[in-house]
Amino acid sequence: MQADDARYLKRKYKGGSLDVHPTEKALVVQYEVEATILGETGDPMLGERKECQKIIRLKSLNSNTDIASLARKVVEECRLISPSRLPEVEQLLFYLQNRKKSAEKKEKKQIKPRDLTPFEGIELDEEANINSIDDYVELLYEDIPEKIRGATLILHLARNPDNLEELLQNETALGALARVLREDWKQSVDLATTIIYVFFCFSSFSQFHGLITHYKIGALCMSIIEHELKRYDLWQDELQKKKKADILSKEYEKALKKYHGLLTKQEQLLRVALYLLLNLSEDTRTELKMRNKNIVHLLVKTLDRDSEELLVLVVSFLKKLSIFLENKNDMGLDPLNIGKLVTLIRIECSKVQSGAVLLILLSATLNMQSVSVHSWLVCVCVSGDEAQRQIAMCILYHISMDDRFKSMFAYTDCIPQVMKMLFDCVEERIDAELISFCINLAANKRNAQIMCEGHGLKMLMKRALKLKDPLMMKMIRNISQHDGPSKNLFIDYVGDLAAQIGLKEEEEFVIECLGTLSNLTIPDLDWELVLKEYNLVPYLKDHLKPAQQEDDEFVCQIVYVFYQMVFHQATRDVIIKETQAPAYLIDLMHDKNAEIRKVCDNTLDIIAEYDVEWGKKIQSEKFRWHNSQWLEMVENRQMDEAEPFMYGDDGEPFLQNGDILERPDLFYSADGIIPADGAISPEFFTDFQNGDLLGPQGFPSSSLTDGYGQMGVTPARPATAYGFRPDEQFYYGYTASR
Repeated sequence: MQADDARYLKRKYKGGSLDVHPTEKALVVQYEVEATILGETGDPMLGERKECQKIIRLKSLNSNTDIASLARKVVEECRLISPSRLPEVEQLLFYLQNRKKSAEKKEKKQIKPRDLTPFEGIELDEEANINSIDDYVELLYEDIPEKIRGATLILHLARNPDNLEELLQNETALGALARVLREDWKQSVDLATTIIYVFFCFSSFSQFHGLITHYKIGALCMSIIEHELKRYDLWQDELQKKKKADILSKEYEKALKKYHGLLTKQEQLLRVALYLLLNLSEDTRTELKMRNKNIVHLLVKTLDRDSEELLVLVVSFLKKLSIFLENKNDMGLDPLNIGKLVTLIRIECSKVQSGAVLLILLSATLNMQSVSVHSWLVCVCVSGDEAQRQIAMCILYHISMDDRFKSMFAYTDCIPQVMKMLFDCVEERIDAELISFCINLAANKRNAQIMCEGHGLKMLMKRALKLKDPLMMKMIRNISQHDGPSKNLFIDYVGDLAAQIGLKEEEEFVIECLGTLSNLTIPDLDWELVLKEYNLVPYLKDHLKPAQQEDDEFVCQIVYVFYQMVFHQATRDVIIKETQAPAYLIDLMHDKNAEIRKVCDNTLDIIAEYDVEWGKKIQSEKFRWHNSQWLEMVENRQMDEAEPFMYGDDGEPFLQNGDILERPDLFYSADGIIPADGAISPEFFTDFQNGDLLGPQGFPSSSLTDGYGQMGVTPARPATAYGFRPDEQFYYGYTASR
């Protein structure tokens, strides 16, 4: 077709679907444009169709808007909507008017890479065109202002995801951007921010992360962030000096204004650089590289800023990093870091409350020993803000789980305030976090004494018995376990506790009452009178159930009874000679529960000391267990044709040739095998296997043990058998079995 032949251009618009905008107060009109070029005679020479959409924003729409009038106005002003669709427009406007704002608010609270708002300096009068990319690259070789203009034009293209694939193919443009950033980032904050923004657009998609890694943009961003934070410290120092000098107030005001301008631009740079790093940290290997370059320190240092958007980003980044213990430990190395994180809870902005979630994660492991932090958290607990109160209580609960920190609460006004909160609860069931925190505190003797001061114990007993609350009774049980003045206070409540046992109460509540009574080892208490008056003997007899071998708690406590009995000759002789208890204990020696294994080992060591026959059996079983893999290999080994009877003249299996411990030629030394002369006894080998010959620093010591691994101090009664976690793997030392 010749250009002179084309005389007319005809456009035809065809209306399509009509719908509401998913997030904004707007209508979305889909339509089709058909463009036709007509010749001299009016005949169509060339035609093309294109689908388009128009967004009609309704800024004035609110709960008081007249929907009918607004719908008529929309139809009149927008030719793409036929007047016949007026009822449909009214219906859509009514939906927009009544649509809940929760989804919109939630969308705003989420941190999304595409939500990064434009910053001052990227607005342009001209429209960027992907076909002019080569011209924009040429600008990157000019002076700083032209470089900024060229980078900004490329940024406008990169902000459209449809252009990223085409930009990816243009290695010249990407290479030029990376070079300019590396060489000139110190000369212009705007230039650095714009170029990093371009690469940030690529980082929003995982498939482009290799490109950013190729140009080492992540490492460069780390260097830029570190440099900018140092500049911030210098600005602060200079500002303080001018403020102290205060020679001319106008000069200080001028410096302050300049400082705020610089700070705004710097925070824009930090924000886009940190966003890019956050996107790259999807790969754990990249995240590890960031940690090695001290990303945690840089992020925590940024918590001093006042920019809400920057704080949201930094806290989200820290929360992601806190999944790994090493990062969490880095955050807690400096006590000032804890103060910064605690300060975030005070910020009213709800988006920064994710900092509180981070604190909860950290509090499980951090060394939060500061008394001031504890006191402030308690103040938050008694404040009127329900959300902050619950967060602070969760943190206090995590701290109280560590026995090292329980005693620190006694030196604050924490316990009286927490007790007041406990008694002020009007609901029948107290908050789980609050009562759990109190239970942990009561496990410390000093804390328990403070709780009992005044009418504390009386109020606790009164509330627990009235509400039949097992958790509050557990707290009372923890208080009762401590010797001293607090235990004597329970004499007045023995009758009340015993009276609960015969009644048809919840089993958990009755167990706590029984546990509290069992802790009352008071000389003046007449247990015979208590048992008779409250008829407890039949109840206890009925509840002593047989066949409880599946319950670790029962097994652990029964084994502990045997442990106590073997200390006395009369009961020890009966256990060894007239029962099969030692055999049962040998079976339990390798139980999955760590507490049961520990008590079994101690009991069997004492039995082995007083009975030679059982001692050999116990040592043999320990040897078999520690070397089970090797012994199985030896037993199943095929006989060599040249030596058909390698392990005996009669050809019987090796393990049937008597006591293994009488075969010193099979024992290992540092070189592999102990000399066959039997100079080193099996007892030495067994003791060394069990670690009984090692002192506190790992050196052999004969003075620490009595030959059977028994320490001089009798181990305390196990508090519980639930120290074992099913997900833990137990690995036994095979120092002599490989």
